[in-house]
Amino acid sequence: MTLNLVKFMNEEINMISTINDKAKPEFKLKTLVTCLGLVLSTSTLSFADERESLEQLKETTTSLIELLVEEGVLSKNKAEAMMTQAEAKGKSKARAAIAREKKELAGQVGPKDNAVRVQYVPEHVKKKLRDEIKQEVMTQAKTEGWAAPNEIPEWTNRIVFNGDMRLRYEHDGFSEENFLPVDFASDQNRFTDIDNTTENRDRTRVRARLGVKVKVNEWLEGGLRLTTGPLTTPVSQNETANVSRGKYTLGLDRVFLKAKPYSWLTVEAGRFTNPWLYTELVWDRDLAFDGAAAIFNYPFNDRLTTFGTVGVFPIEDIETSDTNLAESKWLYGAQAGLKWSSANKSSFKVGLAYYDFTNVEGKENPVGNTTAYDATVPAFRQKGNNTFDINRNNPADPVYALASEFKLINLTSQIDLVTFDPVHVTLTGDYVRNIGFDSGEILRRTGSSFKEENEGYSLRLDVGKPVFIALADVPSGPVEKNDWHVGLGYQYIEADAVLDGFNNSNFHLGGTDAKGWLLEANYGVAKNTWVQMRYFSTDEISGLPLGIDVLLLDMNAKF
Repeated sequence: MTLNLVKFMNEEINMISTINDKAKPEFKLKTLVTCLGLVLSTSTLSFADERESLEQLKETTTSLIELLVEEGVLSKNKAEAMMTQAEAKGKSKARAAIAREKKELAGQVGPKDNAVRVQYVPEHVKKKLRDEIKQEVMTQAKTEGWAAPNEIPEWTNRIVFNGDMRLRYEHDGFSEENFLPVDFASDQNRFTDIDNTTENRDRTRVRARLGVKVKVNEWLEGGLRLTTGPLTTPVSQNETANVSRGKYTLGLDRVFLKAKPYSWLTVEAGRFTNPWLYTELVWDRDLAFDGAAAIFNYPFNDRLTTFGTVGVFPIEDIETSDTNLAESKWLYGAQAGLKWSSANKSSFKVGLAYYDFTNVEGKENPVGNTTAYDATVPAFRQKGNNTFDINRNNPADPVYALASEFKLINLTSQIDLVTFDPVHVTLTGDYVRNIGFDSGEILRRTGSSFKEENEGYSLRLDVGKPVFIALADVPSGPVEKNDWHVGLGYQYIEADAVLDGFNNSNFHLGGTDAKGWLLEANYGVAKNTWVQMRYFSTDEISGLPLGIDVLLLDMNAKF
């Protein structure tokens, strides 16, 4: 019945629209009033619950009122008032209906006349909602990377970007008792090319890194990373703020492939992060390793796990010839260890490593060929190792290389107590001895004798969130607001205990022949944003007087 009524009114309206201007106004008015009366009367009919018919009825009524305005029966203001009043009443009834339905659901009142109510949504509203929801879902899918394959290429799901930025204030303080740089440069037994030993220095520095990892397949992944920092040093990625210098340097410090053929074996090659259990007594945090390494990690049970690493790494490639008798320099290393975990997840781990540096010691140039072994001079040094002049046959042109061979035994251990979880208490110890130091062999090769100074050790206590305790240049896990950590340590490193070019570049401003304290604190100020303070107070062990205090204040952010 409702559909027939609506059809009738539509026919009436169409008829009125086609009446020419000569038709009598009384006829037009009579027809319009008749239609309007029929429309209004339907609001009380029992079949008004047929929602689709009512929707059509609403549209017909609106058209009818507009036609009354056009015919001059109603003024525009009165028509608008009529429509506003009708909408207000409709909303009021809708709110009342919703309130009643809520009460019915809560059991406060029973359904009226045992009616079953089914929400009706007009087709044009459904279409609009479908379009809006589709657009919103696709936008979110593209942002979060879970869209359908035909929308976003599959390979994009296998790429992960990461990076970090650091702003630093650094204060380098020097003791008034220090010798001058010229004194260190003229010391043949411990030659040091150093620019400043007496004037305090304040500077601001920055570091920025951007990396990408690619999952090639189920067992192979690769990675790249760009970083700021001088291209001539392997242990620092800092750029000193200096407008007149121009642009910062950007270099590639990670490029690797990592295969995992078994759950207990990882093989990595290229330029990658430090594969050892280590502390900065031997290796700087920023040092990358070129070469290849196999890393084993085999759990015997829930409590005991064995781990190990073997690797070979080129240090300096040298092309040997008739005039250049030096040979390429290599590092061969192996480490084995155990990790034991208690029932409450506290743990103890220990690793024993052997590092064999080949061809890093200097060799004297023969008479008649004053450059034959110049390439035995280290490509990069900090300071501390004993040296000798390999060009003694040409005193006017001294060239200094390392006096000792370097074959290191390194024992590293750590106790991690989680009794106060989430706060951890960690004690880390490290000991290194250079068994390659041989006084008799050095005397034969260099013509000079050196005191045996080939040991080093460090001890450190850390308290706080474990994300800051794990030794890494940037925390590997997420940093949360109010995460904190404090650490206190002591380090003692004799002149020839390790290669002075690869260990901590902040302690004593790098190198060996140093002893002193270090203090560190971290605090999370927001998600993956934290401040860090490190303070180093150091002195020489046996060389020329050189006391250095270093203060580092950092603002860090990562993604």
